[in-house]
Amino acid sequence: MEKISLVVPCYNEQETIPLFYAAVVDVAETMKDQVELEIVFVNDGSSDQSLQVLRDLAQKDSRVHYISFSRNFGKEAAMYAGMKKAAGDYIAVMDVDLQDPPELLPKMLEEIKENGYDCVATRRVTRQGEPKLRSFFARMFYRIINKISETEIVDGARDYRLMTRQMVSSILEMTEYNRFSKGIFSWVGYETKWLEYENMERVAGTTKWSFWKLFLYSLEGIFAFSTVPLAISSVLGFAFCAISLLMFLFYGMKALILGDPVAGFPTLICSIFLVGGIQLFCTGILGQYLSKTYLECKNRPIYIIKEQR
Repeated sequence: MEKISLVVPCYNEQETIPLFYAAVVDVAETMKDQVELEIVFVNDGSSDQSLQVLRDLAQKDSRVHYISFSRNFGKEAAMYAGMKKAAGDYIAVMDVDLQDPPELLPKMLEEIKENGYDCVATRRVTRQGEPKLRSFFARMFYRIINKISETEIVDGARDYRLMTRQMVSSILEMTEYNRFSKGIFSWVGYETKWLEYENMERVAGTTKWSFWKLFLYSLEGIFAFSTVPLAISSVLGFAFCAISLLMFLFYGMKALILGDPVAGFPTLICSIFLVGGIQLFCTGILGQYLSKTYLECKNRPIYIIKEQR
């Protein structure tokens, strides 16, 4: 019988793990004539009792496996490690907080087996319950990255998706240290079916994604899948050279013809601050790309496993 592996990253989720397990087992019972179930939890350096909860589940249920990192390496590393350990013919990535409805799994499997899709992914059609400012910046991110990148990232796309073994093998070949999975899922290609659903609240606990972390994550996606920011810095440099030349000609002719010297100090200070700010901005863009290259050249492991079962 074919097998589905569920890859479930966990970071300080002792309250949600038992609820997730119970919900998934109920759904698996309805699919037992079609596929077997495997759950691969990835403990991403939790500081609460998440690891002990996973140990207890693995001891009670042979379908449950877990990986525990030596420290917090981030969700991207956890997803990669879980997909690497998963042994199923089909692999799904899910959040443990039940914002990814397990009830969609039978429909996702049906689309793959009967309609020939390589991946069935999910996207939220509403952001109900999310702060309005956060929703605004999220939508802006998707608009920007789809304009400057050749890799399409669907607005509202979740990491929750069911994939064939072939697609997951292609993802695992991408061993880059700086990972942005939403872009990687799209970049590898394969035929994807999108399922839409309304936003769901966490069943317990609190989100680990602050506004600042999401902002940094969005920058990771931009720098990972677009070189347009480098072109922007070049365009800004050319534009400021042209502006400075026009200003030189304008004020030079004004002084020579009208005898009207420029009152300089305030204008000079404002110009210095403006040009200096633009230079630092462009240097920062270069620094971001250089830092990503530096980390890749170190060739450090994406994660370190302390314990697994």
